[in-house]
Amino acid sequence: MENQKTVLHGLVLRETDTKETDKILTVLTAELGKIPVIARGARRKNSRIAAVSQLLTYGELTVFHRGNWYILDDGETRELFQGVRQDLELLSLAAYFAELTEALTTENRESGQLLPLLLNALYALGTLHKDPQLVKAAFELRLLALCGFEPLCRGCAVCGAQEPREPMLDVVRGMVHCRSCKEPGGLSMPLPGDTLTALRHILECPPKRLYSFTLPQPQLRSLGNAAEAFVATHLERSFRTLDYYRSIRLPDEPGYGK
Repeated sequence: MENQKTVLHGLVLRETDTKETDKILTVLTAELGKIPVIARGARRKNSRIAAVSQLLTYGELTVFHRGNWYILDDGETRELFQGVRQDLELLSLAAYFAELTEALTTENRESGQLLPLLLNALYALGTLHKDPQLVKAAFELRLLALCGFEPLCRGCAVCGAQEPREPMLDVVRGMVHCRSCKEPGGLSMPLPGDTLTALRHILECPPKRLYSFTLPQPQLRSLGNAAEAFVATHLERSFRTLDYYRSIRLPDEPGYGK
């Protein structure tokens, strides 16, 4: 209802400066999904909504609806993820998570498991200090699965073998297959060692156990390559935050194309 105040709980996915002191926010809320919010005066000194209008801030937002927009009337921060903000590499990775989530969500549609997934990823990075490359691969694959792009990974999709021989993930067709069953026209990424087991864990485990696995660095590199290729293939677009993250992360860390 127009001009009626509503209290929402959400995370800021994007912030854009506008006019002299205002911001336009993209917020992923638990109640309404992704919504556009105008934060008037958020850049003004001592503004009461300044903190809750920052990128990657989770807060309680009091808004009212006007036309195609929500107007931020008041807000209270619930989590700033300081552990992420204090590390440039983690902050750039978290910004990529936000941009990727924004690309995969539609306005005014319930977010379902997407908001908890993103909040847990930020918590895993900044508080639990999980390996950023493990969190990145798991987040990418789980997010795409929740948005309808879940790959078939229970067996070889070509020959039917329950445990594929030298397994590979065809990121174009979204299926796991034996190396010998590779078909023309796809793009298949190797899943050596326990990488396939990790992929199955990511797609099937309870949300709270998403990051409760480990892999040796070479296998983690393979999982990261497969996850990033899967994103690139299905979304067919680049992400400026991902480009920046690649430019600053340590040179020996795993990443697609390395």
